[in-house]
Amino acid sequence: MAGRVSAIPFTIVAHVLAIAAAIMVLVWCIHFRGGLAWEATNKSLIFNLHPVLMLIGFIILGGEAIISYKALPFSKEVKKLIHLTLHAFALILGIIGIYTAFKYHNESSIVNLYSLHSWIGIVVICLYGIQWIFGFVLFFYPGGSPGLRAESLPWHVLFGLLVYVLALATATLGFLEKLTFLESSGLAKYGHEAFLVNFTALVTIIFGVFVVITAVSPGTVEEEFSYSSI
Repeated sequence: MAGRVSAIPFTIVAHVLAIAAAIMVLVWCIHFRGGLAWEATNKSLIFNLHPVLMLIGFIILGGEAIISYKALPFSKEVKKLIHLTLHAFALILGIIGIYTAFKYHNESSIVNLYSLHSWIGIVVICLYGIQWIFGFVLFFYPGGSPGLRAESLPWHVLFGLLVYVLALATATLGFLEKLTFLESSGLAKYGHEAFLVNFTALVTIIFGVFVVITAVSPGTVEEEFSYSSI
């Protein structure tokens, strides 16, 4: 273990980046895009819920769930419950976020599921749900045997990180797709809004990098080599 860098500094950077990304997407959707609404004659306000819910609800909460084991000074059992709960909220908000995109398309007479962003997005939300159910059943309730949990944990962690990386890629595609549409409609390519969208995507990617680094960085001996049921 000597010479290995602790995960704690990476968690701090991740928290700061999460706050920055959340502020940036809210500024974009509220200040530049006109606000947020569930029902509106201006259907773009409905769509604005999509990037906010997907970034803050799905990417950020999902990332915080991943690093909760390394970031929080609680017992392993408490951190496991926090991990599960944050992922549940991330999944719920992600589903609502995807619904708002369908709602916007349907009310604006736009076809659904025509882009790579939407295709991968549906796959990611399904994989995320499968991963959560698997974790709940095996590690929480009813819980598998100690041997099965020990054998499954590395695969659970690996699959979770792969799904999260796919989610980050999907978010990046979403920012690119929306900005391309806006620029095709006359948005200045070097204007303030275009720069804000690009930097929001960049901060999101860097946040994801620190989430992954945190997840693979060493924690305590208990965290690294054991995993008990609640």
